[in-house]
Amino acid sequence: MQFKDYTYQHIDAPLLQKQLSDLALAIQESKTIEQVQDCIKKVDEIRRFVTTQVSLVEIRHTIDTKNDFYTKEQEFLDSVLPELEKDYEKINRALLDSAFLADLKQALPETFFLQKEMDIKAFDPVIVEDMQEENRLMTKYQALIASAEIPFDGKVYNLSSLEVKTNSSDRQVRKRALQAYWNWFEQHEEQVAEIFDQMIKVRTRMAQKMGYENFIELGYARMRRYDYDQKDVANYRKQVLKDVVPLCSTLYQRQQKRLGYDTLHAWDEKVEFVQGNPTPKYDRAELVKRAQKMYHELSKETGVFFDFMVEHDLLDLDSKPGKAAGGYCTFMPDYRSPFIFANFNQTQYDAEVLTHEAGHAYQIFESRDIYPGDCVWPTYESCEIHSMSMEFFTHPWMNSFFEEDTKRYYYSHMAGSLKFLPYGVLVDHFQHEVYAHPQMSHKERMDTWRRLEKEYLPHKNYEEVDILERGGWWMRQAHIFMSPFYYIDYTLAQVCAMQFWARMENKDPKAFEDYQHICKIGGTLPFRKIVKEAGLIVPFEEGCLAQVTSSVSQWLDAISEEDLAA
Repeated sequence: MQFKDYTYQHIDAPLLQKQLSDLALAIQESKTIEQVQDCIKKVDEIRRFVTTQVSLVEIRHTIDTKNDFYTKEQEFLDSVLPELEKDYEKINRALLDSAFLADLKQALPETFFLQKEMDIKAFDPVIVEDMQEENRLMTKYQALIASAEIPFDGKVYNLSSLEVKTNSSDRQVRKRALQAYWNWFEQHEEQVAEIFDQMIKVRTRMAQKMGYENFIELGYARMRRYDYDQKDVANYRKQVLKDVVPLCSTLYQRQQKRLGYDTLHAWDEKVEFVQGNPTPKYDRAELVKRAQKMYHELSKETGVFFDFMVEHDLLDLDSKPGKAAGGYCTFMPDYRSPFIFANFNQTQYDAEVLTHEAGHAYQIFESRDIYPGDCVWPTYESCEIHSMSMEFFTHPWMNSFFEEDTKRYYYSHMAGSLKFLPYGVLVDHFQHEVYAHPQMSHKERMDTWRRLEKEYLPHKNYEEVDILERGGWWMRQAHIFMSPFYYIDYTLAQVCAMQFWARMENKDPKAFEDYQHICKIGGTLPFRKIVKEAGLIVPFEEGCLAQVTSSVSQWLDAISEEDLAA
């Protein structure tokens, strides 16, 4: 069966609510642990069904945001899902109050009940209308970004497809492309700012209704951060400032010298080499064919996985009008199928997003039968270990994508991975600031971004791009709108992925075996325990960043400019 044949069923919310309410009562009245376990199984079946339908709508809506049917279904789900949370909460409370709780904890994965505890901290029926409003605002932002139609050199581009021009080896082309890209945001600045202001207000209102001072604590609960807190993140940010930012400044200086420029402007940052960045030598169809061969050679398991994705048509990779921006992987439990969504744009991003999202998809493919289904996915920072590490584990095959540009790809990918860490921490720090001070005006938010940007990315030169000089870069970062506080996760995972890379460099035969192990265990453990299961150092530990980034920096320093010019 191919993806086009996967059947979408409109959710009968009243029926599901009655079923869940009945199951909550049945858990409360259970006389044996077996009766409770039977209820958990039935709840799991409902959750799997709902998740499948939600994923089908998300995929089909984001592939074509102009499709009226799935746009209306998305609006319907935006309203219905918060209502279902009320019934899931009854289930959670009934389970945590069960006389059989101790024995259930022995029988089910550790994270199953951690989830229930965290979800109770993250939800109260009094915030349902606010959650519905938040969902509407997220859909509104996504539709606004997807609607971009930007004339450039005789063609019309969306934001994703225009990015290929911002990577051009022709400095004037990429300058004009970057200005066109940000001119669109400047023209829509008021709309973006208003959507974000409403988001901050509704999220703050939810938090205060639940007794929190601001949204930050509620945001952490929603992210299910079981084994680290704001203090851990703040200390981690300090390590990034101390150990990573100076290294990145050196990399930018080297880049500027390599390009032969007096100044590295905003439109120069994405280009590492005079001859332009490495680009895949093939179109999407051929890249997928070569990826299929690569995954067969990587391991038997990855070969089986990628065959499944291709045979069931579970990859939508082309950028096209009306398609939502970005890339993601999602999962349809009832079809036991991951799905990869991306916007190829003929840059090295194509190889990176394909291997990145394949890392997510491989993990979910390997752990898709974990029970209960709530424990198939780990929390986000653990999910990103799978994706970012897969980017490195596939390095040996990148010559079949980039051919003569392979050496430059390795350098660009590794330098980009290191440079990403301060940016990722900046996105997180900005969110802490705006949610700690929800009364900020749009200008104050812009000023806050620019102030923090000067700490984490001191090289930035926004001459001739006014909206960026005023602090507008955050407006393009969808996570800030769609998944608040989901960003530090990428940096934590990147530090873990770099450790896997170092083990590969040192010919550690257990590196990929450990990676496959944490894919198989899915979300059955919290973040710190998953990292240790992988044989890695937890990024919060003092000295971890210094050790990891030192290895990467030495590797980059060992590559001569002559090698890169060859």
